[in-house]
Amino acid sequence: MSILPPRNQPDHRKARAARFSIASNTALIVLKVVAGVLTGSVAIITEAVHSAVDLVASVVAYFSVRKAEEPADRSHPYGHEKVENLAAALEGVLIVLGAAIIIYEAIGRLSEGAEVERLGIGIAVIGFSAVVNFGISGYLYRQARITDSPALEGDAAHLRTDAITSLGVLIALALVAITGVQELDAIAALVVAVAIVFSGVRLVSRSSRVLVDEALPEDELARIEAAIEAGGRPEVIGHHKLRARRAGSRRYIDLHVQFARGTTLERAHQLSHELQNAIRAEVGGADVLIHLEPEDALEPREPGPLDAPRAGTAR
Repeated sequence: MSILPPRNQPDHRKARAARFSIASNTALIVLKVVAGVLTGSVAIITEAVHSAVDLVASVVAYFSVRKAEEPADRSHPYGHEKVENLAAALEGVLIVLGAAIIIYEAIGRLSEGAEVERLGIGIAVIGFSAVVNFGISGYLYRQARITDSPALEGDAAHLRTDAITSLGVLIALALVAITGVQELDAIAALVVAVAIVFSGVRLVSRSSRVLVDEALPEDELARIEAAIEAGGRPEVIGHHKLRARRAGSRRYIDLHVQFARGTTLERAHQLSHELQNAIRAEVGGADVLIHLEPEDALEPREPGPLDAPRAGTAR
Protein backbone atom coordinates (compact mmCIF):
# COMPACT_ATOMS: atom_id res chain seq x y z
CA MET A 1 0.00 0.00 0.00
CA SER A 2 1.27 3.46 -0.80
CA ILE A 3 2.09 5.92 1.98
CA LEU A 4 1.04 9.36 0.83
CA PRO A 5 1.11 12.68 2.67
CA PRO A 6 -2.07 14.76 3.05
CA ARG A 7 -3.18 16.33 -0.21
CA ASN A 8 -2.10 19.85 0.78
CA GLN A 9 1.46 18.70 1.53
CA PRO A 10 3.89 18.05 -1.38
CA ASP A 11 5.68 14.69 -1.48
CA HIS A 12 9.33 15.65 -1.94
CA ARG A 13 10.43 12.00 -2.07
CA LYS A 14 9.36 11.83 -5.71
CA ALA A 15 11.47 14.81 -6.79
CA ARG A 16 14.46 13.53 -4.82
CA ALA A 17 14.29 10.14 -6.52
CA ALA A 18 13.92 11.78 -9.96
CA ARG A 19 16.99 13.98 -9.35
CA PHE A 20 19.00 10.91 -8.40
CA SER A 21 17.95 9.23 -11.66
CA ILE A 22 19.01 12.29 -13.70
CA ALA A 23 22.47 12.32 -12.12
CA SER A 24 23.07 8.60 -12.68
CA ASN A 25 21.87 8.69 -16.29
CA THR A 26 24.14 11.63 -17.10
CA ALA A 27 27.20 9.79 -15.76
CA LEU A 28 26.35 6.58 -17.64
CA ILE A 29 25.87 8.43 -20.94
CA VAL A 30 29.39 9.87 -20.69
CA LEU A 31 30.86 6.44 -19.93
CA LYS A 32 29.01 4.72 -22.77
CA VAL A 33 29.84 7.38 -25.35
CA VAL A 34 33.54 7.16 -24.48
CA ALA A 35 33.47 3.35 -24.60
CA GLY A 36 31.51 3.37 -27.88
CA VAL A 37 33.98 5.72 -29.55
CA LEU A 38 37.00 3.72 -28.34
CA THR A 39 35.60 0.32 -29.37
CA GLY A 40 33.54 1.25 -32.45
CA SER A 41 30.72 -0.99 -31.11
CA VAL A 42 27.26 -0.16 -32.44
CA ALA A 43 25.75 -2.01 -29.50
CA ILE A 44 27.54 0.27 -27.04
CA ILE A 45 26.63 3.37 -29.04
CA THR A 46 22.98 2.31 -29.06
CA GLU A 47 23.23 1.72 -25.33
CA ALA A 48 24.42 5.34 -25.03
CA VAL A 49 21.41 6.43 -27.11
CA HIS A 50 19.17 4.37 -24.83
CA SER A 51 20.66 6.08 -21.77
CA ALA A 52 20.14 9.48 -23.44
CA VAL A 53 16.46 8.60 -23.86
CA ASP A 54 16.44 7.52 -20.21
CA LEU A 55 17.91 10.90 -19.26
CA VAL A 56 15.15 12.73 -21.12
CA ALA A 57 12.60 10.48 -19.39
CA SER A 58 14.16 11.23 -16.00
CA VAL A 59 13.96 14.97 -16.68
CA VAL A 60 10.33 14.59 -17.74
CA ALA A 61 9.62 12.58 -14.59
CA TYR A 62 11.28 15.21 -12.41
CA PHE A 63 9.28 18.12 -13.80
CA SER A 64 6.05 16.10 -13.83
CA VAL A 65 6.28 15.18 -10.14
CA ARG A 66 7.08 18.80 -9.31
CA LYS A 67 4.00 19.90 -11.27
CA ALA A 68 1.84 17.19 -9.71
CA GLU A 69 2.77 18.48 -6.25
CA GLU A 70 1.12 21.83 -6.96
CA PRO A 71 -2.19 22.25 -5.12
CA ALA A 72 -5.52 22.51 -6.90
CA ASP A 73 -6.34 25.94 -8.29
CA ARG A 74 -9.20 27.66 -10.06
CA SER A 75 -8.31 26.31 -13.51
CA HIS A 76 -7.45 22.83 -12.16
CA PRO A 77 -9.90 22.19 -9.30
CA TYR A 78 -9.06 18.47 -9.25
CA GLY A 79 -5.33 19.14 -8.92
CA HIS A 80 -2.43 18.42 -11.29
CA GLU A 81 -1.82 14.73 -10.52
CA LYS A 82 -2.60 13.52 -14.05
CA VAL A 83 0.55 15.28 -15.24
CA GLU A 84 2.38 12.21 -13.91
CA ASN A 85 0.33 9.87 -16.10
CA LEU A 86 0.92 12.11 -19.11
CA ALA A 87 4.65 12.05 -18.36
CA ALA A 88 4.64 8.26 -18.10
CA ALA A 89 2.95 8.02 -21.52
CA LEU A 90 5.55 10.38 -22.96
CA GLU A 91 8.31 8.24 -21.47
CA GLY A 92 6.81 5.22 -23.23
CA VAL A 93 6.87 7.08 -26.55
CA LEU A 94 10.51 8.02 -25.94
CA ILE A 95 11.37 4.36 -25.31
CA VAL A 96 9.92 3.39 -28.69
CA LEU A 97 11.74 6.30 -30.37
CA GLY A 98 15.02 5.11 -28.87
CA ALA A 99 14.35 1.63 -30.21
CA ALA A 100 13.81 3.04 -33.72
CA ILE A 101 17.21 4.76 -33.57
CA ILE A 102 18.86 1.54 -32.44
CA ILE A 103 17.26 -0.48 -35.26
CA TYR A 104 18.40 2.07 -37.84
CA GLU A 105 22.00 2.02 -36.62
CA ALA A 106 22.14 -1.77 -36.27
CA ILE A 107 20.81 -2.43 -39.78
CA GLY A 108 23.32 0.08 -41.15
CA ARG A 109 26.20 -1.71 -39.42
CA LEU A 110 25.01 -5.10 -40.68
CA SER A 111 24.88 -3.88 -44.27
CA GLU A 112 28.14 -1.91 -44.20
CA GLY A 113 30.18 -4.04 -41.83
CA ALA A 114 32.27 -2.69 -38.98
CA GLU A 115 34.99 -4.05 -36.73
CA VAL A 116 34.79 -3.84 -32.97
CA GLU A 117 38.03 -2.99 -31.17
CA ARG A 118 39.23 -2.78 -27.54
CA LEU A 119 36.52 -5.11 -26.36
CA GLY A 120 37.85 -5.16 -22.80
CA ILE A 121 36.93 -1.50 -22.26
CA GLY A 122 33.47 -2.01 -23.73
CA ILE A 123 32.77 -5.10 -21.63
CA ALA A 124 33.85 -3.32 -18.43
CA VAL A 125 31.74 -0.22 -19.10
CA ILE A 126 28.60 -2.15 -20.09
CA GLY A 127 28.96 -4.49 -17.11
CA PHE A 128 29.27 -1.53 -14.75
CA SER A 129 26.29 0.15 -16.41
CA ALA A 130 24.11 -2.93 -15.96
CA VAL A 131 24.91 -3.17 -12.24
CA VAL A 132 24.26 0.55 -11.67
CA ASN A 133 20.96 0.53 -13.59
CA PHE A 134 19.67 -2.55 -11.78
CA GLY A 135 20.42 -0.86 -8.46
CA ILE A 136 18.88 2.51 -9.36
CA SER A 137 15.81 0.97 -11.02
CA GLY A 138 15.20 -1.07 -7.86
CA TYR A 139 15.41 2.11 -5.80
CA LEU A 140 13.01 3.94 -8.12
CA TYR A 141 10.54 1.03 -8.11
CA ARG A 142 10.53 1.10 -4.29
CA GLN A 143 9.94 4.86 -4.27
CA ALA A 144 7.21 4.48 -6.91
CA ARG A 145 5.40 1.91 -4.74
CA ILE A 146 5.77 4.02 -1.58
CA THR A 147 4.58 7.25 -3.23
CA ASP A 148 2.33 5.56 -5.84
CA SER A 149 3.98 7.63 -8.58
CA PRO A 150 3.36 6.64 -12.24
CA ALA A 151 6.17 8.95 -13.38
CA LEU A 152 8.75 7.26 -11.14
CA GLU A 153 7.43 3.86 -12.17
CA GLY A 154 7.94 4.82 -15.81
CA ASP A 155 11.46 6.03 -15.07
CA ALA A 156 12.22 2.79 -13.24
CA ALA A 157 10.91 0.81 -16.22
CA HIS A 158 13.31 2.74 -18.45
CA LEU A 159 16.30 1.90 -16.31
CA ARG A 160 15.32 -1.74 -15.78
CA THR A 161 15.01 -2.16 -19.55
CA ASP A 162 18.38 -0.46 -19.98
CA ALA A 163 19.94 -2.83 -17.45
CA ILE A 164 18.52 -5.93 -19.14
CA THR A 165 19.60 -4.79 -22.59
CA SER A 166 23.05 -3.99 -21.20
CA LEU A 167 23.35 -7.63 -20.16
CA GLY A 168 22.44 -8.64 -23.72
CA VAL A 169 25.11 -6.33 -25.12
CA LEU A 170 27.60 -7.68 -22.59
CA ILE A 171 26.96 -11.24 -23.76
CA ALA A 172 27.25 -10.15 -27.42
CA LEU A 173 30.58 -8.41 -26.84
CA ALA A 174 31.90 -11.48 -25.03
CA LEU A 175 30.83 -13.68 -27.97
CA VAL A 176 32.53 -11.29 -30.42
CA ALA A 177 35.71 -11.57 -28.38
CA ILE A 178 35.49 -15.36 -28.28
CA THR A 179 34.30 -16.12 -31.84
CA GLY A 180 35.51 -13.10 -33.79
CA VAL A 181 32.09 -12.81 -35.49
CA GLN A 182 31.65 -9.02 -35.71
CA GLU A 183 28.00 -9.22 -36.82
CA LEU A 184 26.99 -10.38 -33.35
CA ASP A 185 27.45 -6.80 -32.17
CA ALA A 186 24.72 -5.43 -34.49
CA ILE A 187 22.49 -8.46 -33.93
CA ALA A 188 22.62 -7.81 -30.19
CA ALA A 189 21.59 -4.20 -30.86
CA LEU A 190 18.52 -5.43 -32.79
CA VAL A 191 17.53 -7.76 -29.94
CA VAL A 192 17.90 -4.83 -27.55
CA ALA A 193 15.58 -2.73 -29.75
CA VAL A 194 12.84 -5.39 -29.72
CA ALA A 195 12.92 -5.56 -25.92
CA ILE A 196 12.76 -1.77 -25.71
CA VAL A 197 9.70 -1.60 -28.01
CA PHE A 198 7.73 -4.00 -25.79
CA SER A 199 8.62 -1.98 -22.70
CA GLY A 200 7.57 1.30 -24.33
CA VAL A 201 4.25 0.01 -25.66
CA ARG A 202 3.35 -1.47 -22.27
CA LEU A 203 4.09 1.82 -20.52
CA VAL A 204 2.02 3.87 -23.00
CA SER A 205 -0.88 1.43 -22.65
CA ARG A 206 -0.93 1.60 -18.84
CA SER A 207 -0.72 5.39 -18.76
CA SER A 208 -3.39 5.84 -21.42
CA ARG A 209 -5.90 3.81 -19.43
CA VAL A 210 -5.59 6.25 -16.54
CA LEU A 211 -5.82 9.28 -18.83
CA VAL A 212 -9.20 8.09 -20.14
CA ASP A 213 -10.48 7.54 -16.56
CA GLU A 214 -10.51 3.76 -16.51
CA ALA A 215 -12.03 2.34 -13.31
CA LEU A 216 -9.76 1.23 -10.49
CA PRO A 217 -8.62 -2.42 -10.44
CA GLU A 218 -11.07 -4.98 -9.06
CA ASP A 219 -9.03 -5.60 -5.92
CA GLU A 220 -9.11 -1.91 -4.98
CA LEU A 221 -12.84 -1.70 -5.67
CA ALA A 222 -13.36 -4.77 -3.47
CA ARG A 223 -11.44 -3.10 -0.61
CA ILE A 224 -13.56 0.02 -0.99
CA GLU A 225 -16.76 -2.06 -0.86
CA ALA A 226 -15.51 -3.89 2.23
CA ALA A 227 -14.73 -0.59 3.99
CA ILE A 228 -18.23 0.73 3.23
CA GLU A 229 -20.00 -2.44 4.35
CA ALA A 230 -18.02 -2.87 7.58
CA GLY A 231 -20.30 -3.10 10.63
CA GLY A 232 -20.84 -0.57 13.39
CA ARG A 233 -23.04 1.84 11.43
CA PRO A 234 -26.67 0.65 11.70
CA GLU A 235 -27.95 3.91 10.19
CA VAL A 236 -26.19 3.10 6.91
CA ILE A 237 -28.54 0.75 5.07
CA GLY A 238 -27.03 0.70 1.60
CA HIS A 239 -24.98 2.35 -1.10
CA HIS A 240 -24.91 2.49 -4.89
CA LYS A 241 -23.45 4.39 -7.85
CA LEU A 242 -19.90 3.70 -6.68
CA ARG A 243 -17.39 5.20 -9.13
CA ALA A 244 -13.63 5.31 -8.78
CA ARG A 245 -10.79 6.47 -10.99
CA ARG A 246 -7.13 7.40 -10.68
CA ALA A 247 -5.09 10.52 -11.42
CA GLY A 248 -1.39 10.25 -10.70
CA SER A 249 -1.04 9.16 -7.07
CA ARG A 250 -4.62 10.14 -6.24
CA ARG A 251 -7.82 8.10 -6.31
CA TYR A 252 -11.13 9.87 -6.85
CA ILE A 253 -14.08 7.97 -5.41
CA ASP A 254 -17.73 9.00 -5.31
CA LEU A 255 -20.83 7.11 -4.25
CA HIS A 256 -24.38 7.48 -2.95
CA VAL A 257 -25.06 6.26 0.61
CA GLN A 258 -28.60 5.60 1.93
CA PHE A 259 -29.41 6.28 5.59
CA ALA A 260 -32.21 4.81 7.70
CA ARG A 261 -35.39 6.81 8.11
CA GLY A 262 -35.11 9.21 11.06
CA THR A 263 -31.34 9.70 10.82
CA THR A 264 -30.57 13.36 11.47
CA LEU A 265 -28.54 15.35 8.96
CA GLU A 266 -25.85 15.89 11.59
CA ARG A 267 -25.55 12.15 12.25
CA ALA A 268 -25.51 11.33 8.53
CA HIS A 269 -22.79 13.92 8.04
CA GLN A 270 -20.73 12.38 10.85
CA LEU A 271 -21.14 8.88 9.43
CA SER A 272 -20.10 10.11 5.98
CA HIS A 273 -16.81 11.33 7.43
CA GLU A 274 -16.32 7.95 9.11
CA LEU A 275 -16.90 6.21 5.78
CA GLN A 276 -14.45 8.54 4.05
CA ASN A 277 -11.77 7.76 6.62
CA ALA A 278 -12.45 4.02 6.35
CA ILE A 279 -12.08 4.15 2.55
CA ARG A 280 -8.87 6.19 2.78
CA ALA A 281 -7.46 3.64 5.22
CA GLU A 282 -7.93 0.94 2.56
CA VAL A 283 -6.99 3.00 -0.52
CA GLY A 284 -4.18 5.49 0.03
CA GLY A 285 -4.43 8.96 -1.47
CA ALA A 286 -8.20 8.88 -1.93
CA ASP A 287 -10.43 11.89 -2.50
CA VAL A 288 -13.86 10.61 -1.43
CA LEU A 289 -17.19 12.32 -2.19
CA ILE A 290 -20.38 10.91 -0.63
CA HIS A 291 -23.91 11.87 -1.66
CA LEU A 292 -26.40 11.45 1.21
CA GLU A 293 -29.77 9.83 0.45
CA PRO A 294 -32.80 8.92 2.63
CA GLU A 295 -33.93 5.32 2.95
CA ASP A 296 -36.94 5.69 0.65
CA ALA A 297 -35.17 7.65 -2.11
CA LEU A 298 -36.33 6.52 -5.54
CA GLU A 299 -33.68 5.88 -8.13
CA PRO A 300 -34.35 7.63 -11.46
CA ARG A 301 -35.11 5.00 -14.08
CA GLU A 302 -32.95 4.98 -17.19
CA PRO A 303 -35.10 5.46 -20.31
CA GLY A 304 -35.51 2.26 -22.29
CA PRO A 305 -36.45 1.49 -25.88
CA LEU A 306 -40.17 1.43 -24.99
CA ASP A 307 -39.92 5.02 -23.79
CA ALA A 308 -39.34 6.39 -27.28
CA PRO A 309 -41.83 9.15 -28.22
CA ARG A 310 -44.76 7.99 -30.33
CA ALA A 311 -46.32 9.85 -33.22
CA GLY A 312 -48.77 12.45 -31.97
CA THR A 313 -47.33 12.64 -28.46
CA ALA A 314 -45.14 15.29 -26.87
CA ARG A 315 -42.59 15.16 -24.11
